[in-house]
Amino acid sequence: MRVNRLFLSQKKVKALFHLVVVIVIAITILALHGRVTAPTASARTLELDFVSPVPTSGNTDIDRYILESSAKHGVDPKLVYYVIRQESNFKLAARSHKNAQGLMQMIPATAERFGVEDVYNPQQNIEGGVRYLRWLLKRFNGNVNLALAGYNAGEGAVEKSGNQVPDYKETKNYVNKITGAYGKTHHPVLAPTEAAERFGVAEVLAE
Repeated sequence: MRVNRLFLSQKKVKALFHLVVVIVIAITILALHGRVTAPTASARTLELDFVSPVPTSGNTDIDRYILESSAKHGVDPKLVYYVIRQESNFKLAARSHKNAQGLMQMIPATAERFGVEDVYNPQQNIEGGVRYLRWLLKRFNGNVNLALAGYNAGEGAVEKSGNQVPDYKETKNYVNKITGAYGKTHHPVLAPTEAAERFGVAEVLAE
């Protein structure tokens, strides 16, 4: 009788041992699976994100707003990127001594003119700034130097200078820095859909 009980006890111990082993193995497999797949999921997220045709600002929301507004208004997003970099260096709360505000440094009158209600809202600021840039490019027949001079000093100053870059040190430096980075002095004034194709924005927004 004692032998039978001992035998049964040993069987229970073995069964319990096997159960514990199975549980430990299962937990180990799940843990390893989590470690292996976690980076893959993260990488997949990055792969599915858009690949910008312009340098990154370091902020994916700002990058997206640049692309969206550029595609909407037919402006090269690279030009918009370099204008913002020169204007505010991508600082959302930037404000100049002339009361130019936000990413694209819009003064209140220009902001109102192009429908910007909150200059510190990055999407609104970029939208208004790109609309103004488009307007300037069209007014000066795609001449990037004059459009930039108009953005910095006002289109009136460009016209008073005989449709030349005004002889202001700040404006000349501004134009030279942006065109030097952008690498172009002419910007085709195209319909938004055609411009989006030309500047590689259509594919990005379709992803």
